[in-house]
Amino acid sequence: MKYINLSIALAAFILLSILGCTSNKKSNSHVHTDGSHSHDTAKTVSDYFGTYSLVDNDHGTETKMILNETSRKMVTNALPNHETGTFPNQGNPNTITAQNKTYEFPLNPVNTGNPSWVREPGVALNGVKFEPGTAEVVVCDTGENYRVEAFQNIIDLGLDFNNAHVQPTGEYHYHGTPTSIIKSNDTGVDLIHVGFAHDGFPMYYSKSHAYQPSYSLVDGTREGEDCTYSNPMNTMNIAIKGSNHDGAYGSDFEFIDGSGDLDECNGITIDGQYMYLVTQEFPYVSRCLMGEVSTQQGGPGGRRKSAKELIKDFDANKDGKLSINEVKGPLKSDFTNLDSNSDGFLSEKEIRSGSKGMGGNRPSRN
Repeated sequence: MKYINLSIALAAFILLSILGCTSNKKSNSHVHTDGSHSHDTAKTVSDYFGTYSLVDNDHGTETKMILNETSRKMVTNALPNHETGTFPNQGNPNTITAQNKTYEFPLNPVNTGNPSWVREPGVALNGVKFEPGTAEVVVCDTGENYRVEAFQNIIDLGLDFNNAHVQPTGEYHYHGTPTSIIKSNDTGVDLIHVGFAHDGFPMYYSKSHAYQPSYSLVDGTREGEDCTYSNPMNTMNIAIKGSNHDGAYGSDFEFIDGSGDLDECNGITIDGQYMYLVTQEFPYVSRCLMGEVSTQQGGPGGRRKSAKELIKDFDANKDGKLSINEVKGPLKSDFTNLDSNSDGFLSEKEIRSGSKGMGGNRPSRN
């Protein structure tokens, strides 16, 4: 009788142990239906080139990609499916909040071979956008303007360990390599798929850093006196004149074709497939796209306006040219470089010619 009771007790103990272990596990659904993927608690999707659904209850992520005959359509709340830094913080006073975003990427992208600047080149697989530039500008009384890069030691922009921070709208975004995405999507091969550019071409990261950008630091020193940087919280005096081009500003870089493996848009063709590379070095994330972009995507860039359209938009006194007081954004920050005859005005010809070399100094909202 003792043996029977002992057996019953042992069986009950094993059953309770199993139930206890089961109840402590996180909910994790992984359902595949007609090529679709549904995930809870941020498990990795095996193939982001198909239809997929990425749902992370821990971080609130809700991203869905649907394919039709011509495009990939992403509907997302743009919340990252991974840990982030603490926001607000000293350098970034904003709080991460859910968005309502819809993107469409061409299913069969076309490489035109002609770079076109975009503020937001693409979107990560989790629905968080890439936006490599910043809106921060150092302005000098002598007329020079320097667009501040995200990665520098002059101004604290509050970036976290994912090379990301938050805009005033609450939108979390990557300025460089999305560290947590790279880690979670690592399948052991060198190239890790991290997102899609707005022209439809995929975005990758190379673990071995096998593909180098073709940008180099400009020789010589900077010009500019009595320079300041201002934001709503404070104003700083910045020493510019005589300082070296060390990469703190977009204008510190120039594209030298063939000096690296990647083209002007940080792109390359591998095994017949054109793709963009996110790199540890400038431009970090592409500042332009080589493919056709069919829609404006609600603000990520799309087609860049022509010189004639820009003059029409900014020419307040209708004299057919633009003064520094009339322009804003990239035209203002690059005014000195664009004003090739130094007459204090930008003509249609100067905008059209000079804008081709602005790839390292184009704006973005912080």
